[in-house]
Amino acid sequence: MRIISGIQPTGELHIGNYLGAVKQWVRLQENNECFFFIADLHALTREYQPRSFQENIFEKAVDLLSLGLDPEKCVIFIQSQIKEHTELAWLLNVITKVAELERMTQYKEKAKKFRQNINAGLLTYPVLQAADILIYQTDAVPVGRDQIQHIELARTIARKFNNIFGQTFKEPKAMMLKEGAKIMSLQDPKKKMSKSDSPQGCIGVFDPPELIKKRVMSAVTDTGKGIKYYPAKKPGISNLVTIFSLFSEKPIKEVERKFKGKGYSDFKKELTDLLVKKLELFRQKKKSLIRREAYVREILEQGRRRAQSIADSTMKEVRANMGLM
Repeated sequence: MRIISGIQPTGELHIGNYLGAVKQWVRLQENNECFFFIADLHALTREYQPRSFQENIFEKAVDLLSLGLDPEKCVIFIQSQIKEHTELAWLLNVITKVAELERMTQYKEKAKKFRQNINAGLLTYPVLQAADILIYQTDAVPVGRDQIQHIELARTIARKFNNIFGQTFKEPKAMMLKEGAKIMSLQDPKKKMSKSDSPQGCIGVFDPPELIKKRVMSAVTDTGKGIKYYPAKKPGISNLVTIFSLFSEKPIKEVERKFKGKGYSDFKKELTDLLVKKLELFRQKKKSLIRREAYVREILEQGRRRAQSIADSTMKEVRANMGLM
């Protein structure tokens, strides 16, 4: 299958990003044709610092390579370097109803959160996202629960375009993780892990051991005892059990058996040791790559060329079908 997904260059990657997205990408690249891009255009809907933006984009590429994306097995590129993304987004805008965009849950949430900057980009964000996907004739998109609605909209837009202008786009499917697609905050396990909302509730994938220990040992747990996965009544410990399960690659039931009769403190100590061991590999890889700027930039250039060739082909068909010269 041809698979595509993107990640914004803003903010440091935390274990929720890794478990919910990048870890899945690493697995998918083994047996699929994968395209992974740095979504710098999507990041423009919020205030940002232009002077450091390019550095953030480059560092995000380093991060992805450090976490296991292999340029021999997938295509890694920067969204804004393929101008056809924005061209297609405009063409899709003219067949997308405003009402469809206004009902998007993420738009409603962001409009409340960023009341001083409710720009048009926040509203049309899903159309650009649809263009990102459709331009590569994508079969599937790995996403978290909060993006399912956007993928459904992309399918709706593709179907509508095909009905009006003739068969042009594939209708992509969403790929969901059963567990780990939504890692919760260590301080408020009813909210998604987010560095901007709660830095204390996050563990960065490149955090030093002492900070990892501090975050885990101070993580919120629940009343009562027992290491049990029971999200409805024990959201705190359930979140930690999920993290342990995914990093150890052991089923949740096996994790529960391993810690049967043990308390929260013992469990947290072992979770700390596990995370320190696993994340140290990423930290060391990043230290090496950050010094090899020319190598990373060549990977991005190769990715750009591959993505550009497919985008060119799709857009020729789109223009012809729409009657553009």
